[in-house]
Amino acid sequence: MTPYQEEFIHFMVRSGVLTFGDFTTKSGRKTPYFVNTGNYKTGAQAARLGDYYAACVQEHMPDGIDALFGPAYKGIPLAVTTAASLFRNYNRDLPYCFNRKEAKDHGEGGSMVGYKPQAGDRIAIIEDVVTAGTAVRETIELFKSVADVQLKALFVSVDRMERGTRDCTTLDELREDYGIAVYPIVTIREIIEALHNKPVDGVIYIDDDMRARMEGYLAQYGPRA
Repeated sequence: MTPYQEEFIHFMVRSGVLTFGDFTTKSGRKTPYFVNTGNYKTGAQAARLGDYYAACVQEHMPDGIDALFGPAYKGIPLAVTTAASLFRNYNRDLPYCFNRKEAKDHGEGGSMVGYKPQAGDRIAIIEDVVTAGTAVRETIELFKSVADVQLKALFVSVDRMERGTRDCTTLDELREDYGIAVYPIVTIREIIEALHNKPVDGVIYIDDDMRARMEGYLAQYGPRA
């Protein structure tokens, strides 16, 4: 695990984004942990979040990207702060764009805001946490009516490493179905490794009992060998 990944895990805990307890996911699964990126709410958090995404982009794709795309709504600030951080920290000035939920029927019209993708552009999607992959699949369909681009990569904050509709994880489904590279900043396994019996600001969030619950959840909903 790289230093920025471990820092990111601590950052999520301190921001109240990564929490532990008893939760129910949108799919109805009972889970002992939850990642709610809607809890980021300050300028400092937004700037640091962009730095972690940018570090992940720079590590895995130091070149080969022409623009960033943030799916509405949570992906919009993620794409913006990632683009800003890439310029600030790596001198990469990538344009960004995002979609409207409803196409605009006045002015210049259309469903895209920001950079207008061109045929042949290599696009990286910036998302928060992918559960079923619905937003990503919608993005792929959206671009079919925008321009003949190459969707090269998907960057997400956390890979929950859960099954999708098949025996593999949702992210692996996207890799297999669309040939898109998928890069999480961290995986749930890395979160367990970083926090198990290791305090953050004096608090242990994953003790032996919580780790057993998380391992049980992954055994139930993780990919089948």
